[in-house]
Amino acid sequence: MAISFEKAFGLHPDALLIRDKRSQVLAENIANADTPGYKAKDMDFQTALAGAQSRQSGSLGRTDPKHFEISTARHADSQYRIPNQPDTGDGNTVDIHEERNAFTRNSMEYQTTLNFLNSRISGLKKAIGGGTQ
Repeated sequence: MAISFEKAFGLHPDALLIRDKRSQVLAENIANADTPGYKAKDMDFQTALAGAQSRQSGSLGRTDPKHFEISTARHADSQYRIPNQPDTGDGNTVDIHEERNAFTRNSMEYQTTLNFLNSRISGLKKAIGGGTQ
């Protein structure tokens, strides 16, 4: 009996990829908080995850087993964020407090997903080893 990792892990590997990409986008925002004219970006996690789910459900299925599988999580697009503060005169739309909060929350959600995957892997190892570990 073969183990289906896609069934065992579900969307969580894609969620990790999306969270990682979002961390990069938020880190760029923080790094450019003082750059004149820089426009803050963000990603819509729910939209990116829905794309990953549609890929798993087969709407982007491969027509031939030799074709490469397209991961929508790796190609999730960032978009410019609507600013919450008035323009300070230099054209920069980064609100450093908002960016730090979003980065911290995204990091916690990344860690939660990682913990879930670790527990799943631990469970699979126990199942394979017959529970003697």
